[in-house]
Amino acid sequence: MKKFYFLLVVLSMAFTGYSQATKDYLNRGLAKIKIQDYTGAIADFTKAIEIDPKDADAYNDRGAVKSDLQDYTGAISDYTKALELNPKDARLYYNRGLAKRELQDYTGAIADYNMALEIDPKYADAYNDRGVAKCELQDYRGAIVDFTQAIELNSIYSDAYYNRANAKGEIQDYNGEIADYTKAIEIDPKAEGYFNRGLAKGLLQDYRGAIVDYTQAIELNPKYAEAFYFRGGAELLLEQKDSGCLDLSKAGELGYTDAYEKIKKYCQ
Repeated sequence: MKKFYFLLVVLSMAFTGYSQATKDYLNRGLAKIKIQDYTGAIADFTKAIEIDPKDADAYNDRGAVKSDLQDYTGAISDYTKALELNPKDARLYYNRGLAKRELQDYTGAIADYNMALEIDPKYADAYNDRGVAKCELQDYRGAIVDFTQAIELNSIYSDAYYNRANAKGEIQDYNGEIADYTKAIEIDPKAEGYFNRGLAKGLLQDYRGAIVDYTQAIELNPKYAEAFYFRGGAELLLEQKDSGCLDLSKAGELGYTDAYEKIKKYCQ
């Protein structure tokens, strides 16, 4: 039900020291990305590499497009080549770490984030995404340290607050989880944030507060089946049978089939 948030790969946006032909292919490749012509973008970045095989930016950008196309193995190959050409570029380690994480190589991803942070100790995104990888390995306390570092570097980093909230929930620090969701929602309101904060309030038996959050989630996403289901459950716990059963019915209509078992038990 909960999810962790992470950033997309970083593209190159400026080119210096290259031939005009190389710059033209790189710029045209970036333009094709904007119109979602990913195959064309790869062709242009490949042509730039043929002209200048030592162009780390072209490898990075081609790797980014391959990641968008879910060719993570190909992306890793391009990032690795770029790192051979420019081993002091923290961005390249970060991007390769993202691709490794998509292949569930969490240990390898962490190693790349470590390298990015050695080069740039103020790389907030690398802390955030290293924390996400640690969560995948169930190292929630280590992840919380990383999310906290990301927040210290960027006090309005909403994804880091959301991620830290999720991690705190995994170690049953529900009050801390609620505090982080509250901050994250202030910065960037998301239906999932309200929903997950509602879950945490429910675990603390604050059912009225949970209902308020589920309602907010539904306002942002009127087809949020889980929010209807859990709001219905909280209403039943408060002996609000009519509204609770209506919410369970709506959850079922939206595809949350567990609702029907609860309807049979409580709404007959």
